[in-house]
Amino acid sequence: MKSAALTAAALALALASGACASMSGSQGAKAPEPAKPVEAATFYAGRWYEIGRTPMSLTDGCVAGYTDYLRTGGGLVERDGCRDKTPDGKEKVIAGPLKILNPGQNTKVHVSYRLFGFVPVARDYWMLDHGDGWFIPATPDLKMVNLYTREAHPSAARIAELTARTKALGYDVGKLEFPALQPGS
Repeated sequence: MKSAALTAAALALALASGACASMSGSQGAKAPEPAKPVEAATFYAGRWYEIGRTPMSLTDGCVAGYTDYLRTGGGLVERDGCRDKTPDGKEKVIAGPLKILNPGQNTKVHVSYRLFGFVPVARDYWMLDHGDGWFIPATPDLKMVNLYTREAHPSAARIAELTARTKALGYDVGKLEFPALQPGS
């Protein structure tokens, strides 16, 4: 039990440090402005499946990732989850309130996560590009990027298309990882 508490404390410290580093790193590369507005009512609703991402300590061992957008008490909550090591592994979840930073365009958001219920980790994300059933969010400093679809198992062509779009946005796609997807066909 003591080693689990130490592991949790180390993870919390690493994540808090990472959050500070990502916020202060905005003097280098900068993500391009989002390509087009987002229809908030449909975009920030339901489940999106993570297809690719920038590796970071929080996602080590995470596969079958997803993001759920939930409406609660007039606000939005972002709930990110994955499975530990295999698509049937133990579920890991982090969640927090989501605030749209540019109403009308709805392409820039701030999420205030709480790890273990008490460690604050804040992230800003820009929805750089999106289309029918997919989107590419990144941090404003372009250090972290993800690829999402509404499909749990997109085609190889869709994954290649999203990877090419990510590269065109200025991200080094050689840094992306493509973890195992959702269980099932």
